Amino acid sequence: MKTAHSEMGADPIRPSDSLLRVLLIEDSLLLQELLGGLLSEIEGVEYCGCAEGEVEALQRLAETPVDLVIIDIELRQGSGIGVLGMMQLDTDLYGNPRKAVLTNYAHATMRQRCERLGMDAFFDKSLQVNQLIDYVNDEAMRKQTVA
Repeated sequence: MKTAHSEMGADPIRPSDSLLRVLLIEDSLLLQELLGGLLSEIEGVEYCGCAEGEVEALQRLAETPVDLVIIDIELRQGSGIGVLGMMQLDTDLYGNPRKAVLTNYAHATMRQRCERLGMDAFFDKSLQVNQLIDYVNDEAMRKQTVA
């Protein structure tokens, strides 16, 4: 798949290759602003923006490879479960980024369902935003040591 960089003739190896590329899938404007700002401030992270619904999220993932996806379960259209399911079915199209779920539905049944769909980390929106940010920071540091 061609990227905007390859079409413009840019060198495919960029300094940002050591950055952790993160896409947020979240329908709350307040959380988009809050998390987008926090993610943008983490050293080693390239915040790649936000998608509000399932179709938009899958389109963004197909167009722009990322290293980490933060997924809300309840979306403006579709669901985070649908995103996880499609990502699991077609890794050729969507890649295989790490998947962190951030949800208000943080009960054991939802966690198990997400685990079956390939989730890597699970966070309660009301209680664990700081732990999510720590997780992103750890992933960014891990990527820099590998790069």
